[in-house]
Amino acid sequence: MTTIDIVKQHPLVPIAFPKREALKEGVTLLAADVGGTKIDLALMEVQNGNLSIIRETVYPSRQFSSLLEAIRHFIGHSPLPERLSIAFAGPVQDGKAYATNLGWHIDTRVLSEETGIAQVFLINDLEAEAYGLAALKKEDLITIYAGNAAAKGNAAIIAPGTGLGEAGLYWDGSALHPFATEGGHTDFAPRNDFDWELLQYLHHKFGHVSWERVLSGPGICNIYNFLRDVKHWEEPAWLKENMKVQEPGAAIGSAAQEGCPICVETLQVFARYLAVEASNLALKLNATGGVFIGGGIPPKIWNGNLQAIFLEHYLQVGRLRPLMELVPVHIVLNTQAVLLGAAYYGKM
Repeated sequence: MTTIDIVKQHPLVPIAFPKREALKEGVTLLAADVGGTKIDLALMEVQNGNLSIIRETVYPSRQFSSLLEAIRHFIGHSPLPERLSIAFAGPVQDGKAYATNLGWHIDTRVLSEETGIAQVFLINDLEAEAYGLAALKKEDLITIYAGNAAAKGNAAIIAPGTGLGEAGLYWDGSALHPFATEGGHTDFAPRNDFDWELLQYLHHKFGHVSWERVLSGPGICNIYNFLRDVKHWEEPAWLKENMKVQEPGAAIGSAAQEGCPICVETLQVFARYLAVEASNLALKLNATGGVFIGGGIPPKIWNGNLQAIFLEHYLQVGRLRPLMELVPVHIVLNTQAVLLGAAYYGKM
């Protein structure tokens, strides 16, 4: 049984939660992190004011035809929790959402009726990850650019995974208030001839080319395919075979660690684009309180070489460089940040 403690007096990242009646001691809550690749479900109980994980299961998203089916499978014949709190990879409006990379529709009213769970909360997954920052400890973050660590202000979070999520956190003078965005679906912006060629390649394939097309698991594959098919980088036969049995993005990441030239180049391009869009987001939100890089990809691939590339391009913002030099950048290592954010959003 794992207890998750949110430090009340001096949190690492001070987050303001919605004001509602908090769950009482001994009451249970079901938290769900619903993404395009996996669903993380955790039954939690309030113990000494904090949430303790009683049972947790991670399912492949494609194993079920709906979230309702996954929840019913997880709960089985166990007593129903008092609340269900869902972090969902897609735009959320009025308790309803559609999963951009999964094809599921969610309606909190319908879920409450069909599960029998009295209170159902639904927030965007990046908004949940922003709330999850309140549960992080020092070992859950690595700082890749120090900036001005004492600076206060708005913050931003960008998270490449199955898709590209982005969220903002508004600073009220004492705490940060998370809010969702769909910034990952804004237009990809080329800076040089290479980028223009990639844009044309992706435009021919997809029509609209968003940042998600290059900053995500599928985005890594798009960059790789462009290098192979347009720039004529050699694809090793062994890697081609690996991609038949392993998720292509993961295979590229593993091969890059082994020094495969086309894969190393792919991740270097990815790191450059991550730097550019992270600084774009920081400027739009005036995020002097910091940029947090979440998602499942960065912790798996990060190394000194990628960090050097990131820092080289993160500060290339023209006349606003003095502002960007103040903005610290952190990578979130805790893979449960989204789940924890959903859980505490539902508890408070």
